[in-house]
Amino acid sequence: MRDGPGSRERLLAFFLNNIGRVIDHEELQVASGDASEWARRVRELRDEFGYQILTCRDRADLKPGQYLLETNKRLPVLPRSISKETRAYILDRNGYTCQSCGASAGDPDPYCPTRPVRLTIGHIVDKSKSGSDERSNLRAFCSNCNEGLHNTSLPKPSWVDLKTQVRRATVDDQTRLLAWLQSKFAKGSTP
Repeated sequence: MRDGPGSRERLLAFFLNNIGRVIDHEELQVASGDASEWARRVRELRDEFGYQILTCRDRADLKPGQYLLETNKRLPVLPRSISKETRAYILDRNGYTCQSCGASAGDPDPYCPTRPVRLTIGHIVDKSKSGSDERSNLRAFCSNCNEGLHNTSLPKPSWVDLKTQVRRATVDDQTRLLAWLQSKFAKGSTP
């Protein structure tokens, strides 16, 4: 049994007391009571409770790691429809690695090295922009990239771009890449 409000309730109170003010991720972590899953609670407030918490994905003037609640008006909530089976399929298909930064499940979190990277399922085209829950629109993301803390990487390279980069690498690096790919796909799975 916990004493006092949970991290989600603390975050909601903080947002409501700061409507219209840009808030950075450090402030939110403190406001949550230093909860390890504060970013997940922010997503819950947005996706499951309908609060219009904006990020750099929603407004160009916001930087990664900045949040803004413009109003206390809530939007209708879209039901979740990604099954456990689909989540497992996406994680396996994506090699249990973040499709934005390349971090693997269990790697040290770059923002908190004492905590391991945790993977979530994210939409390529967000549901708020008419994206679907089809497997082709889903990818594995670490919680940092899914929340936008460092989701500022360039688009995924095409096969031609990737092959060009590999050809430009040293023979030692090419050999290490080959060994890594062989170990990654040793199970007989396909990408």
